[in-house]
Amino acid sequence: MKVSSLVVGAISAVAVVAVVLLIAGVHFERPVATGGAALYNASDEITATGVVREIQEFSCPVSEGEMGAHLMLKTADSVVQVHLAPGRIWRSQRITFAPGDPISVTGSRLRFHGNNDIIAREITRGSENFILRDHQGKLMLVQ
Repeated sequence: MKVSSLVVGAISAVAVVAVVLLIAGVHFERPVATGGAALYNASDEITATGVVREIQEFSCPVSEGEMGAHLMLKTADSVVQVHLAPGRIWRSQRITFAPGDPISVTGSRLRFHGNNDIIAREITRGSENFILRDHQGKLMLVQ
């Protein structure tokens, strides 16, 4: 069998599969991002006060699937996960938190993995005030 016949056959097979997928309604486009500012709802803003329990970094839908910085906040009646920022941005900041830090977090409530979380807009620790997002949820931090 000639090489040219194999190439023509492979191209034809790809074309047939593409046509079948298009007829079946499969779309070849990138989905609209659902994370970050799109999840932030200013009408759901709350302020939670407590003590930092731990700091975590994991792949998170709020950070559009990339690694994101989080902290667990122990409040008077529960433990709340606080979404800070995408890890690549958070690591470039000079903001650090440690277990035991008393803080106040203002942000949008978010239902995530069955828990009530917060997307942080502003964090206060003593006399320090950290603005992470604007009132629409857009990140204010720069990389």
